[in-house]
Parts: sequence; structure tokens; C-alpha cells
Amino acid sequence: MSFLMVLRVAFKALLRNKMRTALTMLGMIIGVSAVITMVALGTGAQSSIETQIQAAGTNMIMVSAGNFQAGGVRQGQGNASTLTADDAQAIREVPGVQYIAAGVNTRGQVVAGNMNWGTQIQGTDVDLPLIRSWPEKIGGFFMPIDVATASKVAVLGSVVHEQLFGADVNPVGQVIRINNQPFTVVGVMSSKGQSGMGQDQDDVVYVPYTTVMKKMRGITFIQNVTVSASSAADTTPTADRIATLLRTRHKVQDSDDFMVRTMEEMASVRVQATETMTALLASIAGVSLLVGGIGIMNIMLVSVTERTREIGLRMAIGARGRDVLLQFLVEAVVLSLVGGTIGIGLGLGFSQGVTAWMAWPTKVSPQSIAVAFFFAAITGVFFGFYPARKAAALDPIDALRFE
Repeated sequence: MSFLMVLRVAFKALLRNKMRTALTMLGMIIGVSAVITMVALGTGAQSSIETQIQAAGTNMIMVSAGNFQAGGVRQGQGNASTLTADDAQAIREVPGVQYIAAGVNTRGQVVAGNMNWGTQIQGTDVDLPLIRSWPEKIGGFFMPIDVATASKVAVLGSVVHEQLFGADVNPVGQVIRINNQPFTVVGVMSSKGQSGMGQDQDDVVYVPYTTVMKKMRGITFIQNVTVSASSAADTTPTADRIATLLRTRHKVQDSDDFMVRTMEEMASVRVQATETMTALLASIAGVSLLVGGIGIMNIMLVSVTERTREIGLRMAIGARGRDVLLQFLVEAVVLSLVGGTIGIGLGLGFSQGVTAWMAWPTKVSPQSIAVAFFFAAITGVFFGFYPARKAAALDPIDALRFE
């Protein structure tokens, strides 16, 4: 009996009970579509994180103030007052450092005319656009003289610009008030979107860090230093040299009062977390494949019982046991593959739907489709083998007598 004939008979047998066949395939359809969708969600999130990290610059190094402890109470990382502007200037001389920008942050209410907007006020230095590869949309960034004199000048993020002035208005030269202090707008940054940590990089106002220190917060320390290494390959050695320098300057003996992190380290943590979540979701979805496979086995066992006389008749006129085994095995595999194909189509549709409705990035890779199709076939073979073997082991005489 040719394989083509076996396939033809398999389709006829399955179409004989259309409703039962459809319900049997439903478990496989749900399982495969769930696997495709979950993997697409995880892969899309991972790809988005990697893109954001690359946009920020893989050679970027973040130096942050460490933990502050008062009266036995730990205030958390970033609260120490040991990181200073002099440290930032010393870091500039470290071999491998290309650009640096000291940073001090606060929040404030920004007012322009009769419009106001609460946002983050980020004190930084003139090198920030170079470190972040971030061009200005309108005007320019503030100058070194503005940092040296703690001038009240501001560069707006695109969200703040739209909220205060409107997207089509040029605000350069306009005076805004930040916490009731007048600042002159000198530029607007182009849209950057969310950072790898989920923060909106456009909802911010940039001012000289010296202005935040002296005229807004009244402090003598900085919170962070953003550093750009001369090359991506030199990022880790440069970070190590910066850590050594700060330990010497701060006379650290036990634990560091600062943190030095590279974007690669932060990216690897986020990607590993996403991969773990993707594996978890895919495993949960894989349970549906298992349920679908059990459903196929149950239906094939029922089919063997219903077609016992048919099996006996075939074997009586010359069909061999392996022919019967192949017949039922092909029927189980057809159920799995057809259900898997429909499930792949639904998974692709669900992925696109999630992107369209929730703006969640998804990415369906050819590998995930191939794996889902492969597991659908394997499920059919695995769960179809026992019913097929049971059918092939029937005695022809007993089968013909079966009522």
C-alpha cells in the first residue's frame, strides 16, 4: 500500500467525523498558537531592550553615588554625598574616557505662560548629547560657560516642549519658570522614547548641573557621572580604571561608596530576565500541547475501537500489521500537523494583534515557527503510536467477529 494511498485514506477517515476531528485539533491549535504568541512577546521585548541599549551607546558607563547610612538607617543607592564635581573632572583624565557628564537630578513644576507641567529636571554637562548620540531638534545645547557660571538656561525634551508650547512652536529664547525661577530656553531635543529602564527620556528638562547644585538644591555633591569610553571594546577596562581611581580618591577600604555599571551589564540583566519570563510563558503554553496530544491519543483509541471490523477486514485480505500501524499513525500526525499549521497562523495573527492594540513589541522568528511545527509533528507521532500499535496487534479473526 503506497504512502499516498495511506494519506488519502487518512483524510477520508478524519473527514468522516468532521466535528470530532475539529475538536481534537483544537487542543493542538491552542497549544501551538499560544507558544508562538508567547515566544513572540518575549523575543520582541528582548529585541526592544537590545535596541534601546544600542541607541544609548554600548560604550556608556554609569558612575553613581553609593549608599548613605544615617543612624543605622540605610537610605539606598544614590543617596551618598561623597561623589563630587572634582571626581568627575578626575574621571575625565582616565585613559579610555572620551566624554563625561556630571549629573544632579530633581523634580519641578515648569511654567510657560498659562501652561504648566510637572517633570524631571536633569542637571548635566555639555557632553551629554555626544555621549547619547542625541541631536537637538531645535536650537542647541547649553555651552561650557553656562556650566561654569551656573546659568539659568534650559533644554527641553520633546514631551515638555509639546505640553508647554505645542509641537509647531519654536521656544528658543522664551523664558520659562522652574520652581518659580526663570530659565531661558536654548533648545529642544529630538524624540528619544523610553530608556531601557522604562523611563520616558523625552519628559525631562536639561539644565547645567551646577545650576541644580547651587540654585535649586543647595548641595555640594553630584549624584552620577555619565561616561563614554573611546570604544565599545574598551568599556569594561575603562570602567575598572574609573573604579580604581574613585577608591583611591575616596580612600575606600571595605565597601565602595559608589557604583560603576556599564550598559552591557544592565542589558545582560534585562535580557536574562526577559529570557526567563519567555521560557516560563512558553512552558505554560507547552502544557496546552501536552493536553492536545493526550486528546489526539484518546480520539485515536476510540477510532481503533470503532473501526475494529474494518481493521480485521483489511488484514483478512492481505494488509500487514505495519500497514495498519502506518495508517493510524498517519492519521494522528495529520491531526497534529493540520492543527499545528492553523495554530501557527493564529499565533501570527495574535502577535500582530497585540502589537496593534497594546503597542507591545512582538517578533516572530522563523526558528519559533519551525520549533512549533516540529513539536506538533512529534506530538502526533508520540501520542499516535500507542493507538496505532494497538490497531496493528489486533487478531484478524477476533476483529471480524467484533460487534
